[in-house]
Amino acid sequence: MLWPMFFLALAFCGIAVLGVLAVRVGLEVRRFSRAVGDSSERITQAAESLERAAVPLAARTGREPGAGRAPGRTPGQNET
Repeated sequence: MLWPMFFLALAFCGIAVLGVLAVRVGLEVRRFSRAVGDSSERITQAAESLERAAVPLAARTGREPGAGRAPGRTPGQNET
């Protein structure tokens, strides 16, 4: 009777440890998702700032933003 009780207590402790670890993982996922959201907003703001800074430079050279590309090509398209 001692061994079944021992294994039952051991199983309960194992499940308790798994529960604690699951809560910790959940909290870290929440924190990570907030960090990703904040980073996404900062990247968006930086991109908008870069676009605003590029408009006067493009006007100074007499080009519109996006001008100077080969017709029918998109940025990042590789030649084959």
